[in-house]
Amino acid sequence: MQTRTLGSTGSSVAALGLGAMGMSGAYGASDRSESIATVHAALDAGVTLIDTGDFYGMGHNELLLEEALRGRDRDSYVLSVKFGGLRGPDGRFLGQDGRPDAVRNFLAYSLTRLGTDHIDIYRPARLDPAVPIEETVGAIKEMIDAGYVRQVGLSEVDAETIRRAHAVHPIADLQIEYSLVSRAVEEEVLPTLRELGIGLTAYGVLGRGLISGHWRAGQVAGPGDFRAHSPRFSSGNVEHNLNLVEALREVATAKGATVAQLAIAWVAAQGDDIVPLVGARTRDRLAEALPALDLNLTADDLAEIEKAVPAGSARGDRYPSVLMSSLGVGN
Repeated sequence: MQTRTLGSTGSSVAALGLGAMGMSGAYGASDRSESIATVHAALDAGVTLIDTGDFYGMGHNELLLEEALRGRDRDSYVLSVKFGGLRGPDGRFLGQDGRPDAVRNFLAYSLTRLGTDHIDIYRPARLDPAVPIEETVGAIKEMIDAGYVRQVGLSEVDAETIRRAHAVHPIADLQIEYSLVSRAVEEEVLPTLRELGIGLTAYGVLGRGLISGHWRAGQVAGPGDFRAHSPRFSSGNVEHNLNLVEALREVATAKGATVAQLAIAWVAAQGDDIVPLVGARTRDRLAEALPALDLNLTADDLAEIEKAVPAGSARGDRYPSVLMSSLGVGN
């Protein structure tokens, strides 16, 4: 397994990470035993970075990972945990809490649910507009000094926030959506990360399945599936977006790859400081994703991919309008 370093101060991790959110209901029902088997298969394949959030399934995801990671050498994997997302019993998102006392509280629960004595990378899931980022990062720094956290990460914030946070404590990485259909980070955020020596962990590299090559026209998202409310999957938008996928499929076929492999390889090819996260929920999807790291994309390949899916060509926002305001950058 190839490795990459998360910025100038972060960990050395496998060049492909595993995002566990989909194992806890974000895309509809999932099979617990298959989820655990997928985590095991990822670790056995050399994947070391595992990303979760304390609000994924309201703690379900952390408890699942505790079971999946039980008995594994704690130094053999890197746990990235997002915190602060507030949710109601009906699953609705209620905002973000980045107060220092909340940081300590969320961390205590995560350590217990995950069955570990430390979190490798701890990050607010979103910016709390009521709390200066300096206070939130300062509280994480205190937890680093106390030995409960190893590094500070950020998620879905703009360049100015990154600079302010980095001035309080070195930031290991920013987690943000980055894919062929979500490229807003390229304008200002990515150059800022590189200026400051901060890594990028890219989630949504398959556009939540939109550019995986497996989503079909007319397909309906099941109960509890985020995509049922996603503008990019709505009628009128999804048909246009799937036409982009078909153009990408032609490039992939010429390379002897699947659409998903090409989409993942494209993200990885954008820089050695970027680690794609794949949200595989099954061993089959993981097995498809892993060979993407061996796909060598030439300048001509990248030009063909750009022609198939030009920047800004996707239709629809990446989140429902009620959630777009919480993002540091747009599409």
